[in-house]
Amino acid sequence: MSLQAKPSERRPLGLYVHVPFCARACDFCAFYQEAPRRGDIDRYLAGIDREAASALTGQPVETIFWGGGTPGLLPARDLRRLGETLLKHLPEPPREWSVELAPSAVKPDKAAALRELGVNRVSMGVQSFDDELLDKLGRQHHANQIYQAWETLRAAGFDNINLDLMFALPGQSREQWLAALREAIRLGPEHISTYCLTFEEDTALWVKLSQGKIRRDIPQEADFYTLSWETLAEAGYAQYEVSNFARPGHECIHNINTWRMTEWLGLGPSAASQYGGCRYANVADLDKWLAGVDAGQPARVDEVDLTPAILATDTLIFGLRMNAGVDLARLERDWPGLDLSPVRPWARELADEGLALLEGDTLLLTPAGRLLADRVGASALELLEG
Repeated sequence: MSLQAKPSERRPLGLYVHVPFCARACDFCAFYQEAPRRGDIDRYLAGIDREAASALTGQPVETIFWGGGTPGLLPARDLRRLGETLLKHLPEPPREWSVELAPSAVKPDKAAALRELGVNRVSMGVQSFDDELLDKLGRQHHANQIYQAWETLRAAGFDNINLDLMFALPGQSREQWLAALREAIRLGPEHISTYCLTFEEDTALWVKLSQGKIRRDIPQEADFYTLSWETLAEAGYAQYEVSNFARPGHECIHNINTWRMTEWLGLGPSAASQYGGCRYANVADLDKWLAGVDAGQPARVDEVDLTPAILATDTLIFGLRMNAGVDLARLERDWPGLDLSPVRPWARELADEGLALLEGDTLLLTPAGRLLADRVGASALELLEG
């Protein structure tokens, strides 16, 4: 689907809602967040209502995703208010409704409130089952809270749960990473995401890295990646994207649609959108975001007009991160006016290097290629955008 399609031709939207409140930033986190003050929470919820009224104009929303911050930090009554606010602006409930939760924030009344709203997928930021490693990340939970949260969510009726895990943590051994994978598998979630620790500028861990107090071990990162794929595959979790594994039928629809360059709207401060031929983000400041909403002039940053070259490039880059790969014939059909003649020779070069397979018109990365997905993406960017 072209992002320039007429409204009547558009498929259902994705909706991302950024809940910025967090007790304290984790040492690896660069997302926008605010301390959870009562007055600010009330202002935020009222602002979401006004922004949703303006942005949601009757078009069906297929997926909702609440991220943060820590959405679960909100009391149960505020979770209900936020959810009911969105529902009143939608013609029908979403097919998939995901909420990110920290283990320390999972309580029976909150889990019940989310289920009553219609939330049907929870993504829990476990990261590790090792208290020493959790402390090194600056996480606000301990291992025992993971198990308590797990029992609470299952008791509330959630049957689609993702566990986020992180690897290549400072001081983490191969045995510790394998133990984390096995413990996650033992719990039996429907979905597991595994992320290599990244050092975002101005985070606490980035400062330690720049000071030489910790260091990256690239070969170890690659080894841990491979260990993830092998261990999870043996346990019945099919990889469908570089970092994501699921039981059959439990892939994250919201993320898949995003990677396929469909449209989504972001509500709340710092939330990003891709809609109507543009990509932009709301300003990462609660007061400025509210002022823009109240004035009917959204305070946006990083606005980009999505040219055919940008869309084709991003379709290629994000499509290759998925195990299903990219249909090159469809890419050519979707953008007939764009010179895509360099793509097939480039694809053959990747195949010759053992980084990809070219099966008819479908280009997909090999395991070796997935280890170098960022490098392949940079190559695609240079190929099409110069």
